[in-house]
Order: sequence, then structure tokens, then C-alpha cells
Amino acid sequence: MSKLVQEKKYKKIITALSIIVPVAVAGLFLINLKKLGFNVKPLTFLPPIYATINGITAVLLIAAVVAIKKGNRKLHEQLNTTAIACSLLFLVMYIGYHMTSDSTSFGGEGVIKYVYYFILITHIILSIVVIPFVLTTYMRAKLGDFPAHKKIAKRTFPLWLYVAVTGVIVYLMISPYYV
Repeated sequence: MSKLVQEKKYKKIITALSIIVPVAVAGLFLINLKKLGFNVKPLTFLPPIYATINGITAVLLIAAVVAIKKGNRKLHEQLNTTAIACSLLFLVMYIGYHMTSDSTSFGGEGVIKYVYYFILITHIILSIVVIPFVLTTYMRAKLGDFPAHKKIAKRTFPLWLYVAVTGVIVYLMISPYYV
């Protein structure tokens, strides 16, 4: 199969995932199993774990950039693959938490409340926007199109890093208000 045919196939998958994942997350976020009458234990222990995973993702992304700048393509690939796995693990835990636990409201007052909501809203929006960027960047590397990979990676890296870091910040800001 030619690279062009492979790329077209992957682009269809990337487009589908870029739509399905946010819609599914939004849908699952609205489903609370306890409120639906299921006898489930709230997974209230998950937020510090998935915040840590966000932090690990940020470190992996920075290490991946350092690796490629030093010419270590294999390590770069391994670090980015692990970062994708961490992002997927985060997503599963995030959904699990919100399907079994009541949402926590931010209790801060004044300017800090606006700072929190700015960070939260930009985090959520960019976590959706970054999906096709990450998948396209990864696909281009897998197909060996390194000039195109490098070009999109320059946009993907800061977006993905922002999402990972702000995930930790959002957790730290809201953690005093968990019940």
C-alpha cells in the first residue's frame, strides 16, 4: 500500500476519532451511574492519580523533544508513544471518576475564581483541539514523512504540553474543594 493511500486511510480514522472521542467523553461525563441507580463505589481516589499522569505526560513530552534534539529518534518515538498511552489512561480514569462521582465545584473567590475558570476552559478546549494534532503528528512519523511530522510537531508540542500542565494546575486548584 502506498504512503498516499495509507495516509488517506489514517486521515479518515483521525477525523473519526477527533469527533467520536470528545462527543463520547461529553456523553459519558453526563452519565452518573450512582444517580441512575447503579450500586457503584465512587472512584474519588482517581483525581490525584490522573493529575499525576498529566504531569508525567508533560515530562515525557519535554524529554521527547530533548531526545530528538540530541538525535535519538528511537527514544523520541518511545517517549511520545508512552505520552499517548498516558493520555489514554488519563481519559479512562477521568471518565470513570465522573461516571461514579458528583462533580466538584471550585470554591475560590475573587480573581482566583476567574483565573481557575480561564485555565479550565482553555484546558478543555485545547484538549479537544489537540486530538487531531497528536494523531496526525504520530501518523506522519509512523509513515516516515519526517519533514511533515516536524512541521506539525512544532504546533502539537506546545498545545499538548499546555493541556498536560494545565491538567495538573486545575487539579491543584480544585483539590481543596473535593468532598
